[in-house]
Amino acid sequence: MWKEFYYNHKSLKPRRRQLRNDATAEEKLLWEYLRKKQLGVKFVRQYSVAGFVLDFFAPEARLSIELDGVYHQEPGQQIYDNYRTRYLSSADIKELRFANSDVVNNIDKIIDEIKLFLPS
Repeated sequence: MWKEFYYNHKSLKPRRRQLRNDATAEEKLLWEYLRKKQLGVKFVRQYSVAGFVLDFFAPEARLSIELDGVYHQEPGQQIYDNYRTRYLSSADIKELRFANSDVVNNIDKIIDEIKLFLPS
């Protein structure tokens, strides 16, 4: 039962769908670079691990990519984000976080950084 809940549990499906449908402009931009194995591995959007919904996830690389808007600067959100990062790390998932503004202004740099964590 526990493993069934761990990855993409059906109870989170409506939330994952809502997040995909309400994607930010920055998420849509990054997705154009990640989709269709353009970086050599498959990425999925809004994938859940335990109770967390990851913006982008490459299962083969065990890599999560999160885009942070301004609300991630709030102290309470930072505590939650740190907890989430530690939890994912304990599940052998590396989490990369980027500010939305960096996606718009430095997409090539972000793609280069992501590539560092992907298998060759």
